[in-house]
Amino acid sequence: MMYRFPLEEFKQWPTPFYYYDMGLLSKTLNEINRQVKGYPYDVHYAIKANGNPVILKEIVKNGLGVDLVSGGEIKASLAAGFDPGKMVYSGVGKTDWEINLGLDHDIFCFNVESVPELEVINELAGRRGKTAHVAIRVNPDIDAHTHRYITTGTAEDKFGINIEMLATAVDRALKLPHLHLRGLHFHVGSQITQMKPFVMLCESVNGLLDYFDRHDIHFELINVGGGLGIDYDTPDINPVPDFQHFFDTFKRHLRLRRNQRLHFELGRSIVAQCGTLIARVIYVKENRNKKFVILDAGMTDLIRPALYQAHHVIQNISAAVDTASDVYDVVGPICESSDVFGTDEKLPVTRRGDLVALRSAGAYGETMASCYNMRPLPKSHFSR
Repeated sequence: MMYRFPLEEFKQWPTPFYYYDMGLLSKTLNEINRQVKGYPYDVHYAIKANGNPVILKEIVKNGLGVDLVSGGEIKASLAAGFDPGKMVYSGVGKTDWEINLGLDHDIFCFNVESVPELEVINELAGRRGKTAHVAIRVNPDIDAHTHRYITTGTAEDKFGINIEMLATAVDRALKLPHLHLRGLHFHVGSQITQMKPFVMLCESVNGLLDYFDRHDIHFELINVGGGLGIDYDTPDINPVPDFQHFFDTFKRHLRLRRNQRLHFELGRSIVAQCGTLIARVIYVKENRNKKFVILDAGMTDLIRPALYQAHHVIQNISAAVDTASDVYDVVGPICESSDVFGTDEKLPVTRRGDLVALRSAGAYGETMASCYNMRPLPKSHFSR
């Protein structure tokens, strides 16, 4: 059954725009909290997935922390009301001003990705008379079998410290006077829908913890990142991701030590399904072998299809369900051949002025929008 959008409201708003189902977001957050209740687990929202202030305030209300990758995200998180004591700051290229911003607000942890970064954070913390809390990001060399642009945990990726170099990095962190080493951090990729990569991650973490136990080095936290995928193909059947299977994987396979806490950094799985890009049909064009539906939304509004070859369910929400259908390529107006949302899409017979929904666009949609071709950024609206 297709999701029922408030079409009368949509007719009042200029397109394209993002529409967010806040009830679904609340349901998703409630399910996360239900799965982690009673366990030594802390969940941080990866704000890079969607930084819309209305979305952020709902996540704050549900008690999650936040995972950050820039100084701008620190500022947005503070404005939304996130507790600095629940902020973790990741990323391979933290600049001095961004590190200082985190230090000034006493954030919970910097996820550090190199020995030079450890040394810079130590120096900047020392200048402020502070101790910086850090976790070392480990590259576990695990292939999550996702698109090559969103894999992060193999030896060829730029992220983290290779396992064979980890002992040296840990030793260095323990010796630097203005650092407090809290633990180890991992993240193997994104849009992972099979649990095997997470099981492999647990096994890698278990081995590392055994190694450091033997050397009398103990960590107060382990951070396994995020990466849980969503159902892009049938969003109405699976509007809430399978958090039970995800968290149960770590409950069964990861051997936490006494008083050790497990941290997660979930982004896409929290916000993707609640967001939809709504566009209007400008033209229906026919060439020799193709029919094109040309939308007023393009890759500037939703870049995932052009960047990752991703596919979002495309629905003509103006047409009656029982009308005749046809096959179209659904494209945008941008002067780039990659500005294509879908090829050979079976849709109800589509006409100029129809409204089209591109589903599961709440993650890496609005937040990656650009003004290329000098186009305005899309607006956002929310369910009541």
